[in-house]
Amino acid sequence: MQRFTFAGRTCVITGAASGIGAALALNLAKRRAVLDLVDKDGAGLDRVAGMARELGAGDVCAYPVDLSDGGDRRDLAAEIASRHGGADLLINNAGVTLTGTFEQNSSADIDWLLEINLHAVVRLTKAFLPQLLARPGSHVINMSSLFGLIAPPGQVAYATSKYAVRGFTEALRHELAPRGVGVTVVHPGGIRTNIAANARVSGLDPDGEQAAQARRFAEAALTMPPEEAARQIVAAIQARRPRLVITPAAKAGDWLARLTPTRYWAISERFARRRNLT
Repeated sequence: MQRFTFAGRTCVITGAASGIGAALALNLAKRRAVLDLVDKDGAGLDRVAGMARELGAGDVCAYPVDLSDGGDRRDLAAEIASRHGGADLLINNAGVTLTGTFEQNSSADIDWLLEINLHAVVRLTKAFLPQLLARPGSHVINMSSLFGLIAPPGQVAYATSKYAVRGFTEALRHELAPRGVGVTVVHPGGIRTNIAANARVSGLDPDGEQAAQARRFAEAALTMPPEEAARQIVAAIQARRPRLVITPAAKAGDWLARLTPTRYWAISERFARRRNLT
């Protein structure tokens, strides 16, 4: 499969108002891509779209869409096809997280997370698939996570969604490879985004000190700038890589889970305790 080129190609990015999505939009704008940006944050979308235009994007459209509403997204796909002729690149980047144990998580909160992290990925891919199949050399990027490689306590809902995205993406890649569509699953870990700050909180007062402490702990692990993550993702798209693991923490987690699939979390906890004592 030939390398992916971005100039003049139509790129759909979800979660584009901040974090990795915004960084991807600006990276691709410099490459003269045509951008269709999707996020529920309309003001943030407008800000990123304006910056992308200044950087030289071929054309930029912003679509304020709440991916938690259960829509099948065929209307969005039709609008983009009408405006830009169809998608060459679909980046399913939007995601949310939920704190608390499975016992503490409400069914409503779990459904909310799965709708955004998993069902929206499936529905968007389904809606855009006819366009991707009709555009030679098209590509799909689905964002899994470090927690699509390992599954820590307190992350049952999130890990469920990200393991599912991983399986969906790998099976989809095997189906679409003979038809000339590239598919990549991305496993980031520790990217400096707003996902921890915007997490829903279960079992704690969302405005209380315990919830704030949980958010601070999560944010402390987010060290890599989203611009660096975007650079690596763009390189993976260009090279048609089937899988990308970002950050040393994610690579270490991947290696440990392969080495000892049933004991990796106990080993990780021992390592963390020793590091805190030094």
